[in-house]
Amino acid sequence: MSETPAPPIQLVPGNSLITKTPEEGRMLAIKMSRLIIKATQPDNAVRERLRGVYAEDAGMLIAIGQTVATEFATIAAANNYWR
Repeated sequence: MSETPAPPIQLVPGNSLITKTPEEGRMLAIKMSRLIIKATQPDNAVRERLRGVYAEDAGMLIAIGQTVATEFATIAAANNYWR
């Protein structure tokens, strides 16, 4: 019996980086960062197991913050820095 493949992950929710506010942009950046992890490691059980590893590793937590910051910078530029 073959498994039905999972639907593709939409890496840019709503296919748009445009948000009304910087706060919404930051939330989108976090969501997009999480989607990258899901796309990179599609096995939910593996992701759950690894959560405990990075939760205790300061370097990994900093890397997560950098990923969100990079996504946010892209979103901010797309929104003309909400001017």
